[in-house]
Amino acid sequence: MSTPINTPPDPAAIPANPPQRALGLHRELDRVWRNAPGLWGQVTAVSHTTLGLRFMVTAFVFFGIGGLLAMLIRAQLATPNGAFLDTALYNQIFTMHGSIMMFLFAIPMLEGLAMYLLPKMLGTRDLAFPRLSALGYWCYLLGGCILIAALLAGVAPGEGWFMYTPLSGKTYSPGINADVWLLGVTFVEISALSAAIELMVSILRLRAPGMKLTQMPLFAWYMLGTAAMMLAGFPPLILGSVLLEMERAFGWPFFDPERGGDPLLWQHLFWLFGHPEVYIIFLPAAGVLSTVIPVLCRTQIVGYGAIVAAILGMVFLSFGLWVHHMFTVGIPHLALAFFSAASMLVAVPTAVQIFAWIATLWRGRPELKLPMLYILGFFFTFVMGGLTGVMLAVVPFNWQAHDTAFVTAHLHYVLIGGFVFPMLAGVAWWTPLMSGRRRVRGLGEAAFWFILVGFHGTFFLMHLTGLMGMARRIPSYPDNPEWTALNLSSSFFGFVMTIGFALFAIDLILQAGFGKRSVRNPWKAPSLDWAMALPPPNYNFASLPGPALQQAGADVAMLNLAKGEGLLPGAPRGRREILVTSVGTARPEHVAILPFNTGLPLLLALAICAFVLLMLAGLYTLAPLALIPVVTLIWIWARRAVAPLDATPIEVAPRLMLPVQPGDGATLTRSGLVSLLFANGTFFASLLFGVAFLALVSPGPARPGWEADGTLLLAAGVVLALLAVAALGLPRALARIEAGRSAGAALPAAFAANLLALALLLALALWQLPDPTRHAADAVRAALVAYIGLHTAIATLFTAFALDQAKRGELAPGRAGALRNAGLWQSYTVAAAAVTLAALWAQEAAS
Repeated sequence: MSTPINTPPDPAAIPANPPQRALGLHRELDRVWRNAPGLWGQVTAVSHTTLGLRFMVTAFVFFGIGGLLAMLIRAQLATPNGAFLDTALYNQIFTMHGSIMMFLFAIPMLEGLAMYLLPKMLGTRDLAFPRLSALGYWCYLLGGCILIAALLAGVAPGEGWFMYTPLSGKTYSPGINADVWLLGVTFVEISALSAAIELMVSILRLRAPGMKLTQMPLFAWYMLGTAAMMLAGFPPLILGSVLLEMERAFGWPFFDPERGGDPLLWQHLFWLFGHPEVYIIFLPAAGVLSTVIPVLCRTQIVGYGAIVAAILGMVFLSFGLWVHHMFTVGIPHLALAFFSAASMLVAVPTAVQIFAWIATLWRGRPELKLPMLYILGFFFTFVMGGLTGVMLAVVPFNWQAHDTAFVTAHLHYVLIGGFVFPMLAGVAWWTPLMSGRRRVRGLGEAAFWFILVGFHGTFFLMHLTGLMGMARRIPSYPDNPEWTALNLSSSFFGFVMTIGFALFAIDLILQAGFGKRSVRNPWKAPSLDWAMALPPPNYNFASLPGPALQQAGADVAMLNLAKGEGLLPGAPRGRREILVTSVGTARPEHVAILPFNTGLPLLLALAICAFVLLMLAGLYTLAPLALIPVVTLIWIWARRAVAPLDATPIEVAPRLMLPVQPGDGATLTRSGLVSLLFANGTFFASLLFGVAFLALVSPGPARPGWEADGTLLLAAGVVLALLAVAALGLPRALARIEAGRSAGAALPAAFAANLLALALLLALALWQLPDPTRHAADAVRAALVAYIGLHTAIATLFTAFALDQAKRGELAPGRAGALRNAGLWQSYTVAAAAVTLAALWAQEAAS
């Protein structure tokens, strides 16, 4: 049955369930939601609680490795003729330091914290796609291990964490060092995109009934903005990495100026990611501040609406100032003025949030506990970093300070001040929740003062060396003795800061292993994340909070939820059930059944890792074979996601029955696919930007002559027509299924049309297109065709999967999710193919 027995009322009118024995509910839920015992349980766990903790612990390990590399850098720079490291090793170490801190610490740390906290804050039992979270973790771990192994083997990249071309091209970096970065970081970015999709859908669709967007915790708003920025910001970097790896592996000259490419294209693609990355890191940290400050001040946050507006403003403005990092490359003066103004304007929403926090401190009665110390450290540090950022936004000053230690100091003031200090406050705040134990007094405060004094002693002095002309990334400075005292002092304070971080780690270990049992809700916080046992069970809540319990505060709601008086109490059907609500008003829509523990995510990550390793080894003919197990495992993954056909409506509250499958197809999977297509569209738009840049802006040599004959244009038109036929056939098959009939011939016809289109595209690529290695214009043309070919191949698999479902009898009225999603992907493919055809025509017209 696909429709509810009765329409869900206003969430505020949903009656409470009768109370039950809390211990009985706990045992019932624990049997369903707990991890399996032993090592196998760790491998197969998909719980957001387990994975969130695992992300954070792994991120801290990589943070320790990155910090060790930083100390090696400071040891080298302590004296003018440092012989601690040779130049090649020094280059590898500073490159890996930046890469680890950006890709293996900052992003995974915020992912882990959000994964752990958001379901608890939003009043649900898990995230939308538990297996996707697990896949993201394994990709992160394996990709990080590839990068660390390369460093230990002496083949780590040495071109800087930004990998500027042509330095990172095959000519100047002939080994596999640059390939390690390009493939390893792209592998890790699978984790980032997985987390972004997971968080986006969970925040929009899994909030507790009645928790409107305008009422949800500010931390959720910050993470919603972060997820949107990750979906829009990571694809340009993934595209740049793919294009550069294709240039290095196959000779496609996207960035080679001698063959029509342009090194500046890499900078544009990288900084389309790189500058929003700063705000991607800052927003979750700001969410921690907006959560902790009002509780420690015993008041409510000042300016909730203004903060939400500031979050949205930062999300949009951050994508309008990537050229902030390219002021010295010869950008036209009008563009410089625009991006300089945008770089200054983005300080406005940041200031709005800072003033709101200060107003909250002023209105309340701040308690000077350990999290508050880190918050005050944030204010002291981040404001200084923001001021130097405004200085660098002024073009004449930027020309003077560009590529000096001043920029390095500014970056660390923003990243450590704006991310690390708030995250340390957040860890101190939520560790009692995670471990169920109290910390050892005194050690955390000592760690704070070592970190604060060590940080400012290290990086404030680097502002001065930068103003004195010291360049970034140099291993020695024998001709500049005036820098010696400042560098030696920076190195000394760097080790002081390291001692502080070591004390912080020891404090966490002692608390988790030997601290006394913590009382529930030790901070007296009102939010739902404290309305549970410490440490929380995998299912979080024995029943899900309605509007009344959300407003009652954690202490009041805790017992009522444990007794099952909320919605969807217990696990009487032996399934992992969560409540799906509408995007705006959080009106209950249906019950989703989440998968049990599985090893599929690890197997899929290992298969992807095999492809990456084969590419690193230069075995380009064997690498595609690794995609066979990837496709096979994804197919099995999708097969196991199918809900039972006999799923009957579930009573989530008295007189409120909800279906397991929504009749309109608005499943969590469809929401996830929409998020994926948004990121996909950003990737495609970045590729079109590259086509336009090379055609209109790049000063490279003219493209060799090539006339597209009528046969090629006819074949391209046929491909587009075949894709359109499939796009029309899938809705027709869906309509027949919804009418209670079989899919008929429309579904096989869609599959055949996609298969023919794929074959025709392959023929065009092999026999009609010019050699993509002769000129960048030919390379981007081939890249566009490859993009459409990949999407056509996926569309073919989509329709094949739908055919398999039809054969198994799994398609029924109200249960045609695979067909709906296949139609959505097919429509995107048709639109992308049409735009590609227009772009290729425009490229020919411009030549």
